Parts: sequence; structure tokens; C-alpha cells
Amino acid sequence: MKKLLTLAILSGALLCTQAIAKININTATIEELVLLKGVGEAKAKAIINYRKENGDFKSVEDLVKVKGIGEKTVEKLAVDLTVTEKTDVSTLKNVSR
Repeated sequence: MKKLLTLAILSGALLCTQAIAKININTATIEELVLLKGVGEAKAKAIINYRKENGDFKSVEDLVKVKGIGEKTVEKLAVDLTVTEKTDVSTLKNVSR
């Protein structure tokens, strides 16, 4: 029983850690955005320029408003993006390698 409880606690801690590993598209730098698979310097600059011209993104899905970023890209990267949480790149899922 004690081992099961320990396992449950560790699993919960792991899930919490994964839940905060995100890039906030409202505050991210070029260096942080290019960590994402499929986002190069040009797309990172486009995201930042859009943000400067139009204000903060209301949702991750608003990224489709940025020229060069489509729905499929947003769907793929959504797990690593946020508009509310603090940026934490420690355990991103779609990292460029």
C-alpha cells in the first residue's frame, strides 16, 4: 500500500511538471520560440511582430492569424504553448533537434 501511495504521489508530481512546461506566446523571446519544432527564426519574428502590432494573443489558436502559421502547426505545437502560464522550456514535447 505504501509503495502504491508513493507511486501515485510521484505520478501526480510528474503530471504537474509536464503541465507547466510551456512557452507563453505573449512573452516568449525569439530564442525560446525557435526551440519549437517547425518554428525557425522567421516564424519566431513573425509571432513577435504580430504580438507587438496587435497586442497579446487571447488563445493559442490565435497563432493562425500570424502569416506563415497554419492550423496544423498550431495543433501540433498547442501542447507546448500557453497564453497565461509562465514560460518553462524544461520538458517541451515538440523541441527542434
